Amino acid sequence: MQTTPRKLVVILFMVSISSMTAQTIINGFFPKQNELTVATSYSMKSYDNFYRGDVLTPGNPANMGEISSSIYSVYGEYGILNWLSTSATMPYISIENETGALDPVQGVSQVEGVQDLNVFLKARVLEKKFDNKSRIAMGGATGITVPVGGYEAAGILSLGSGATVFDGCGFIQFTTASNLFLEVQAVYSLKNSSDFEVPDAFMYSAKLGYYNKWFYAHAKIGVQNSLSGFDIGSQEFIDAGGAAALPETEVDYANLNLDLYVPVYKNSIGISTGYAVNMQGRNYDKASSFSLGLVYKTN
Repeated sequence: MQTTPRKLVVILFMVSISSMTAQTIINGFFPKQNELTVATSYSMKSYDNFYRGDVLTPGNPANMGEISSSIYSVYGEYGILNWLSTSATMPYISIENETGALDPVQGVSQVEGVQDLNVFLKARVLEKKFDNKSRIAMGGATGITVPVGGYEAAGILSLGSGATVFDGCGFIQFTTASNLFLEVQAVYSLKNSSDFEVPDAFMYSAKLGYYNKWFYAHAKIGVQNSLSGFDIGSQEFIDAGGAAALPETEVDYANLNLDLYVPVYKNSIGISTGYAVNMQGRNYDKASSFSLGLVYKTN
């Protein structure tokens, strides 16, 4: 039986598990018209090394030891038309540190709550099929991220930057007749906050994957380059208030994500799992994470 993206439930929800940045969650696959996909996931992230500026140093700011996060996320995508869909995601995050040292701004060693609501509208604008059954598709998306949890944005253990984020994205996906695919994506992220000058950022990703009727898998490299901001530990950082000004730092990173999805019941229920590691950064953590999710699709 031939497998197509529509016969396989494909869920790619890269919910951010960093307290400082967010990644878009769109992908080059589209649900059918009126098709709804709902996914829940649990992720665990930890790190005990941190990039101060672009220098990797042992331990974390304020001698907090290992910092770990638990992230519970709900994601949904609905097919408005076969070439147009909308999606939303919202995580609940719990962050704590190993030593029990208090956050220098918030005065606590553990923070939890709802982070940001993320909503996207995605469209396929071009699809070309070739005689050898390979195909290429191009599309774009726009989205908004709104802080809804009322969390404190300052401090080392903050759940997020507290900024309202407007994203514009373009992507291109090439798929072979054997269901091997390559996808490239570029995003401009405009960030607005009444309390901080949170830097805007460019984000890029390249994804190589494969799917059939039994599973879906991909490997992805993701990069963020902030367009402004200062380094942790610099005089500018100290003058701005130190940990109280963390949302204004320049946050760059390059990470690797490995994801797997397996349908388990009539192509309507499936299980997803993933692993991610930060390979390089600037004012960012050297973290790794694992995730497990349950996916449900209505036809």
